[in-house]
Parts: sequence; C-alpha cells; structure tokens
Amino acid sequence: MRCAVLVSHGQPSDPVPASRSLASLGAAVALHLPGWVITSATLAEPGALAAATQAPEGRAYPLFMAGGWFARSHLPAKLREAGAVGWTVLEPFGCDPALHALAVQVVSDALAARGMVPAQSRLLLAAHGSFKSPVPSAIGCLVADQIARILGLCNATAAFIDQDPQLEQATGHGADSLCLPYFAAEGGHVTDDIPAALAKAGFAGHLLPPLGLAAAVPAVIAAAIRAGVPVCATACRHTPAG
Repeated sequence: MRCAVLVSHGQPSDPVPASRSLASLGAAVALHLPGWVITSATLAEPGALAAATQAPEGRAYPLFMAGGWFARSHLPAKLREAGAVGWTVLEPFGCDPALHALAVQVVSDALAARGMVPAQSRLLLAAHGSFKSPVPSAIGCLVADQIARILGLCNATAAFIDQDPQLEQATGHGADSLCLPYFAAEGGHVTDDIPAALAKAGFAGHLLPPLGLAAAVPAVIAAAIRAGVPVCATACRHTPAG
C-alpha cells in the first residue's frame, strides 16, 4: 500500500481547526489517489507527524508555499525525530508549476466574472514572505510575473506580510485591481492580516479567496504526490537561485 502524508505548519496556539481543515483536504486528495493511504499532520500538533507516518515508507507532501528552510531542513528533521526514516519529502505545494498554472486560471476567471479587461487590470499577489530568506519572496514574484505575462495584465506585483515590500505599502490599487492571497489555507493571515494591510494601503479592488481553496487544488496535490518529485536540496526548483 502506497502512503502519503500532507504536512502543514498549523497554529500552535490553537492546533485543532487547522488539523481538521488539513484532514478534510487529505480526504479530498485521496479521492484522486485510489490505492493510496493519505494521512495528514500539522507541525504545531505534538505527536501528529509520528501518528501519521506509521508506515515504513511513504511521501511527505509539504503544504508550504515556498521551498525554503521548512521544506528542505525542518520537515526532514521532524520526520527523523518521528522515526519516519523511510519517508521522502516532496517539492512543496507553492513550488508546483501546476499550481502556478492554476493561479493563472483563477485570476483569468476572476477577471471574466467581473467584466474586467486584462490589459487594463492590475494584480497584487499577497504572500507571506520571510525576512530570513529570499526564497519565499522569489516564488511570489515569479508567480505574479507569470500571471501578468500570460494574461497580459497592465501590472502585477507581489507584496508580503513578513517582508518588504509589505502589503500595507502596496498603494495605488483601485477598482481595476485584484488581490490573490498566495496561501494554502484560510488562517489568520488570510482572514485578518491581509484585509487589515490592504485597508492601510487604500486597496480599492477585489480580494479573492486564497489560492489553496481553489476547487482544483486536491487534484493538483494528488498529481504531485503521484509524481513523487523530491524536494530540491538547495532551493525551490522554480525560483531563481539564492
């Protein structure tokens, strides 16, 4: 029996809601992977990773939005601590070209639904970022650039919660703008931090749901698990070196 575990950061102060949400996503992914056992674990919940990796081998899928330290170093270490030595860490969610293509489709659909003309529209991609590593910002900028190029937007930029340029500094976005949260789930960053930052920036456009809630996401994750591409040892394969 082939096994895979979905792993997310979770919320240390209140791990149960994130754990339940991740389990629901795992169930949706399992529908696309007959013959597989799909489990889930948040790093914030003590013992969850060990409980989810009882099989001697499997694939650990990081529901992270970048291929930085958490995917390359922290998760492999946590798997070793859990005794899951036969488990392979895969490329994280946010680095998957299929997810980037889905982001293009989500923005295209949002433009069409609102009657917006791409050449007259702007995109603000809201991501987490990191003051410790350039990798999270690189993936955000790459995805924003790809969306703008494919759809022919007049402008697309990435801004961040935990890194410059910060979202609250992303001024100049009027009614012709969309904001796409480049997040895997609807946690506090999405429900609280992003709206608050956009309000400070005077954002007057349309705030979309986080990309991780798109209907096609379970199929994207299932395809990545099936492909089994291991995480790159040095950086996300789909970001500039650094």
